[in-house]
Amino acid sequence: MRDFKVEEFRKDFPILSETVHGNPLVYLDNAATTHKPNQVLEAMRNYHHKHNGNPHRGAHYLSVMATEAYENTREKVRKFINAARTEEIIFTRNATESLNLIAYSYGMNFINEGDEIVLCISEHHSNIVPWQKVAKAKKAVLKYMYLNSDFRLDMNEVKEKITDKTKFVGIAQMSNVLGTIYPVKEIAEYAHTKGAVVLVDGAQAVPHIKVDVRDIDADFFVFSGHKMLAPMGIGVLYGKKELLEKMPPFLFGGDMIEYVEEQNTTFAELPFKFEAGTQNVEGAVGLSAAIDYLEDIGLDKIHEYEMELTAYALDKMKEIPYVKIYGSTDLKNRGGVISFSIEGCHPHDVSSIVDTYGVAIRAGHHCAQPLMKFVGAPATSRASFYFYNTKEEVDVFIDSIKNVRRWLGYGS
Repeated sequence: MRDFKVEEFRKDFPILSETVHGNPLVYLDNAATTHKPNQVLEAMRNYHHKHNGNPHRGAHYLSVMATEAYENTREKVRKFINAARTEEIIFTRNATESLNLIAYSYGMNFINEGDEIVLCISEHHSNIVPWQKVAKAKKAVLKYMYLNSDFRLDMNEVKEKITDKTKFVGIAQMSNVLGTIYPVKEIAEYAHTKGAVVLVDGAQAVPHIKVDVRDIDADFFVFSGHKMLAPMGIGVLYGKKELLEKMPPFLFGGDMIEYVEEQNTTFAELPFKFEAGTQNVEGAVGLSAAIDYLEDIGLDKIHEYEMELTAYALDKMKEIPYVKIYGSTDLKNRGGVISFSIEGCHPHDVSSIVDTYGVAIRAGHHCAQPLMKFVGAPATSRASFYFYNTKEEVDVFIDSIKNVRRWLGYGS
């Protein structure tokens, strides 16, 4: 994309000018967390310098300003994902907490013995372990949808696994290991014909593609701020109002109550009944600035540019005979995540060696051990791109993985 000003964007990220082991930092671990531009850092700094206060609890100026900043972000998130109402936006610490909230508040109360819970085999542990607990506690049946030979989820598999007994379906919009973007709208549509509730984990999708929760028709949708330029410690749970209203609170304490008597308590209205205690206003301020930054660039442009990088990297990697790629090499319905292995080399060794060249990648099971078992790999290496990466950085990455086997004594 000739009009994509990646070098201008990079100037906004101080950490991208750092050196690692004497080499320029090449940060390719964006699926784990992203860096923050000056605009986000300054927004948080300005909040602490001028507006820091405990929201919702005071009539003084700083409390009012903190409340305004926090609630303005809620409205910005609503627009960002096209939710119908601000009360459908719940702030959490991260996508993991959002998923646990749904499992314990919805799953433990509305899933019964013999009901089916259906997940995709590529789910992050955060969207597996809570449902294992729910299934065991409620004597429900936990089932998995499996991928085809191109690492995609065929709708025939979806229709086979989602039945009249299915009460809940959970799926990530984009895999953090394979980069596959799943047809969540079609899956939700079919699941709803069976009366099932659908949860979409958008942690890997929201930073890279435009998301419309009403178009998808997800009943629940979750994501984390730190994967989209915002600070750690702020996450989002979207839920349809009619579902959230009947769910009991997940945590109890200050700010989520209406009245407390010696023996009884009534709870606040949405969204506050799910936001116990003092909230992360600094994180909300950072998330607001991050949304502004991404929307100024345009999510469509971001995805298009990232696909150029991904195509460039895949073409280079396919030329290396001892590199195996896990995930489709077809760019259709794909994101900028590439998991791979190098013949004869443990992924942790790969990560440590390329780090000496300043290249930051991930190694391990990526919190997706059922998927690792399914594809026959105990662990992989993973490079993940964002809009501030460049083709020159891809070249450094390719050169670094070409040197891994030489370091380990293979001679090439």
